[in-house]
Amino acid sequence: MTDKLVAITRPPTEALLRCELTHLERESIDFQAAADQHRGYEEALRALGAEVVSLPPEPQLPDAVFVEDTALVLDEIAVMMNPGAASRVPEVDTVARALRPYRSLAHIIPPGTIDGGDVLHAGRTIYVGVSSRTNREAVAQLSAIAAPHGYEVRAVQVSSCLHLKSACTYVGENTVLANCAWLPSDAFAGLNVIDVAEDEPRAANTFFVGDTLVMADNFPKTRAKLEAAGRAVCPVPLTELQKAEAGGSCMSLVFDD
Repeated sequence: MTDKLVAITRPPTEALLRCELTHLERESIDFQAAADQHRGYEEALRALGAEVVSLPPEPQLPDAVFVEDTALVLDEIAVMMNPGAASRVPEVDTVARALRPYRSLAHIIPPGTIDGGDVLHAGRTIYVGVSSRTNREAVAQLSAIAAPHGYEVRAVQVSSCLHLKSACTYVGENTVLANCAWLPSDAFAGLNVIDVAEDEPRAANTFFVGDTLVMADNFPKTRAKLEAAGRAVCPVPLTELQKAEAGGSCMSLVFDD
């Protein structure tokens, strides 16, 4: 019996217009276009074989569409985050309830703060961005939770972008896709690196659904680099959601049931 691929998502609401921003200037977001793009995103996940579990909308929580920041789902356990922005902490409970049928849960607790967007899972190594949202106390807690399951946790300093996965993501075969200008030079010693196209600095965020990488469709040069390296890529429109400092990975939690 094969594993079932699950993708947990949550639709945006008009509260998205009040989203948290750190490294971007606030732009006008066309909410209807953002909602349409999110529906297209979910359709792409379904087309790639995922069962999409769409959580109820949270009209009082501006960033609740970005479910990745609430949890890290490993094969053995799900680790619930404690988001670094106070406005986001209430998002965690509903995601925890959704994950409980699939995994046992562990929790990062204060004074640790951590966003899932800072957590990059690459085989048995978990890289964690120390950023404006994630502190070293949370890195230590995650290490204590993950070590009994055979994972090594490594901290990476992040300062030029919101999250570690704004600057890099794992694309399989011991390789990361990265904007190296936004990362310490020794961040991924021992891994292969595909650098994003120079004029596509925000192109490093992608994620696997099965054997296919999903990424925003407005980075064609970086997509070509991935395809030249033998990766199958599914491009999706995300331009309105990107105005909320979003990347594709942040809008779902994808895992094997």
